[in-house]
Amino acid sequence: MTHPAQLGTNALPAPWEPGRSETHLWAVRVNAYAPEALAAEGLLDPDERARCQAFVRDADRVRYRVAHVALRLLLGAYLDQNPAAVRFVREPCPGCTEPHGRPAVPGAPLHFSLSHAGDAVLLAFAGAPVGVDVEEVPAADAAAEVAAMLHPAERAELAALPRPEFRAAVGRCWSRKEAYLKGVGIGLGELPSVTYVGTGRAPGAVPEWTVTDVACPPGYAAACAVLTGEAT
Repeated sequence: MTHPAQLGTNALPAPWEPGRSETHLWAVRVNAYAPEALAAEGLLDPDERARCQAFVRDADRVRYRVAHVALRLLLGAYLDQNPAAVRFVREPCPGCTEPHGRPAVPGAPLHFSLSHAGDAVLLAFAGAPVGVDVEEVPAADAAAEVAAMLHPAERAELAALPRPEFRAAVGRCWSRKEAYLKGVGIGLGELPSVTYVGTGRAPGAVPEWTVTDVACPPGYAAACAVLTGEAT
């Protein structure tokens, strides 16, 4: 289990040195950080502000604002530049080569990933392609629907569990799977049944990737996947 730094509690990081191989994880609680994010909303570019205002629910606007202000603040620190000046692009999708793959900053010496759900935001920065995901543990009906889409070995693991452990196991598995697919850059362009990540207390081995669970608030599941180039 990996424990992320907390934005608003830990100091902003030093600039990222090219060639660094470690992974840095940061967490933000939406409700706690909402006032700071609102005050810093001017860091967002016009497209981000438009997307933020397009949400119908205020809770969704607040969550988006917190997540994207946090991303800009951290990237600004890592890249040693004004957070408002950070420019984003999309890498080619590995499945179709269209520009909707991993988000990136042109010329940056690091990769990053962002996820948010409920009151939780999770961000990762690494010297190699990386993906993170945080999910609220699904309700029983939703967990059953997700379980039916998983890898055959994962479905077998879930079928063997006592019912009280089922929802948490599905949440663990789904967060690992989403983190891996975001790291690859294909998202749900790959069926959830293809790659095995496991439902147990420790992630399954994924060739060329290291998948780890991430500490998160009760009622959530979170994971990080980083390309290592080695079978794990």
